[in-house]
Amino acid sequence: MLLELINSNQPFQWKHFEGEIILLCVRWYLKYALSYRNLEEMMMERGLKVDHTTIYKWVIIDDPQIEKRSRKYLKSINDSWRVDKRYIKVKEKWKYLYRAVDSNGETFDFMFSAKRDSLAAKRFLTKVPKAKHNKQIGVINVDKNAAYSIAFEKLKQARLLSNECELRQSKYPNNIIKQDCFGRLRNSAFHTIDFPKR
Repeated sequence: MLLELINSNQPFQWKHFEGEIILLCVRWYLKYALSYRNLEEMMMERGLKVDHTTIYKWVIIDDPQIEKRSRKYLKSINDSWRVDKRYIKVKEKWKYLYRAVDSNGETFDFMFSAKRDSLAAKRFLTKVPKAKHNKQIGVINVDKNAAYSIAFEKLKQARLLSNECELRQSKYPNNIIKQDCFGRLRNSAFHTIDFPKR
């Protein structure tokens, strides 16, 4: 996949570094708990002088392009989802982390919101099906928060969800998400947005 991203339409032309180096740094930054200075040092150990501010620019500017190009390579998810939210601290502010996991335990999307209401639920439930790798939704399992049923009905009225789609409000199917209390998604979400850790 990385080679195809590098070769497709020369996404990194006019850059001072090879596409493979840019992809490597962006990937390591987003996947692991590394700062920009950590990556600068790691590149230096490999004989490459890259300033941490350059890596910062790659993450800010190139990451959205990489994400857009890599969408078509994502594995298709099944039609049964679990949606949950957590209240977490991000850059000294409390936010709700909405996340979606399929019945196999694969996390496939997340979103941050300042509020926990029907508008936030609607925004998240609208965002998830738009991804090309997502199949038609069959069942969405959520907790008993009333905001989900309001958002669900609005999406059905707007024909953004099919009539066959079912909303199940029960805490038990979401146990697969609850087990991830301090899990990988929350960590990766922090690394993605906590830019001041340079």
